Amino acid sequence: MDALSNRGNIKAVSYLRTSSAANVGQDKDSERRQRETIDAYAGAAGYEIVDSYYDAAVSGADAVTARPGFSAMLERLLSNGVRTILVETASRFARDLIVQETGHEMLKARGIDLIAVDSPDSFVADTPTARLIRQVLGAVSEFEKAMLVEKLRGARERKRRETGKKVGGRKNYAELDGGQDMVVLAKKLHRYPVNGRHRSLNEVADALAEAGYLSSAGTRFTRAAVTRMLERKPEPK
Repeated sequence: MDALSNRGNIKAVSYLRTSSAANVGQDKDSERRQRETIDAYAGAAGYEIVDSYYDAAVSGADAVTARPGFSAMLERLLSNGVRTILVETASRFARDLIVQETGHEMLKARGIDLIAVDSPDSFVADTPTARLIRQVLGAVSEFEKAMLVEKLRGARERKRRETGKKVGGRKNYAELDGGQDMVVLAKKLHRYPVNGRHRSLNEVADALAEAGYLSSAGTRFTRAAVTRMLERKPEPK
């Protein structure tokens, strides 16, 4: 028994695509060839084709999510537990390399395997071109995140200038319910010695916990949190 037959009976769907309307139809070779190639691989590799999706007369440069057949397939995959797509070749999935990489990354993020049956490793091959595209896509994603953070920060700053109050962001300890009293107590505990010595940060945290002051997780404050309380400047009167 070879390695492929050890895979067992894995459920999968097949995806077919034909670019030109002139190659669409029962008398044409494209659809039949793709089905036969995928079915042959599935039989040898231990896959069970439970459904098939076909985008006829759809360009390989079109984004995968803009294709009706692919969109219907993705909707089913996300609802029925099947997590494998078989295509004849990588170019049947997409001819444009960037569309290939973005489409594959989108599927991978959803736990879906994409296999080109003529070369099963093609979508995971670590080629220089593929690495470059992944790096560019990663950089674009990070840029978009940074721009979003900057826009949100700008909106909060405008709101703060208009209202004179802090908007959003992480609240400091003095802004929490009872926070000012907690900060005052922390400073007193740290300032005044007990039995001739000052309390350590851990001892201050213990005393705050005994007084009912805990973190948002319901645990004792850390040394770093106590340090931030002690460094907190008094609120203006």
